[in-house]
Amino acid sequence: MAQQDTEQQHSGVLPVDDEGFVNDTEDGEEREAAYRERGTSRPITVVGNPVLHKECKDVTEFGPELDQLVADMFASQRTAEGVGLAANQIGVDLKVFVYDCQDDEGKRHVGVVCNPVLVELPAEQRRLDDSNEGCLSVPTAYAPLARPDYAEVTGQDEKGNPIKVRGTGYFARCLQHETDHLYGYLYIDRLSKRERKEALRQMAENEPRYPIVAND
Repeated sequence: MAQQDTEQQHSGVLPVDDEGFVNDTEDGEEREAAYRERGTSRPITVVGNPVLHKECKDVTEFGPELDQLVADMFASQRTAEGVGLAANQIGVDLKVFVYDCQDDEGKRHVGVVCNPVLVELPAEQRRLDDSNEGCLSVPTAYAPLARPDYAEVTGQDEKGNPIKVRGTGYFARCLQHETDHLYGYLYIDRLSKRERKEALRQMAENEPRYPIVAND
């Protein structure tokens, strides 16, 4: 996910709170740096690339290859100045995303989710926020999109441990946006035809600030 328009080799196991949600704000800066420094930045795939428009494969093997992918994703995310990145955004057909995102209270959340599933929330927890949204795979374009301002995701960390992640405000948007990616949806797929056309126009008329994979 794009920003709003305006050697620690850790175990991979984050502490959890009383409700079983990961504490992904602990040592966020150090953990992000440890991931990123082991990685190699890769160019970003953009709308039209087939890998972005289909459901990704489940992660079934947790080991050095996945660890390196996660490191590369953090490096790529930093190069593109994003707050979230799904594996298919660097051309990899696997259900994994990384994030380095602040919530509306300014808390920095850093983590990895494999095989994410959004939790269906009761109506009273689905207050909508129609803030602007952007995407590294639709560079330079932004559009308002209503999403719940609270989100919960279940999945696994990069070591295969079951995890639960929750977020509010901008971070909730990030969790929903990145999970969407892994099921073949871009945020512009949730816009009206007119709004989608406008987002693609913005993309066409501006140059991305990071390397992309050109579509044939």
